[in-house]
Amino acid sequence: MATHLSAIKRARQNEKRRLRNLNIRSTVRSSVKKVRATVEKKDVEGARKALLSAISLIQKAHTKGVFHGNTSARKISRLTREVNTLKTPTA
Repeated sequence: MATHLSAIKRARQNEKRRLRNLNIRSTVRSSVKKVRATVEKKDVEGARKALLSAISLIQKAHTKGVFHGNTSARKISRLTREVNTLKTPTA
């Protein structure tokens, strides 16, 4: 356990940040699940709306330092690809 005042403060700050990051990560996971659920139902409009909100949350998580840039880009890319599979081919 920390004994110096600065170390005690740092531990307190780290715990706050850990909880904040946990909350952000959890909301991102929930939004990703919503997108995948609407894709499973073949709901094109619902999937697009859910995708937009998920992208917003993922980018916000990247801005706050919860996700690395490449991680957020990968997540957005994969989700977008899943939603685009719902498009009916125009032939």
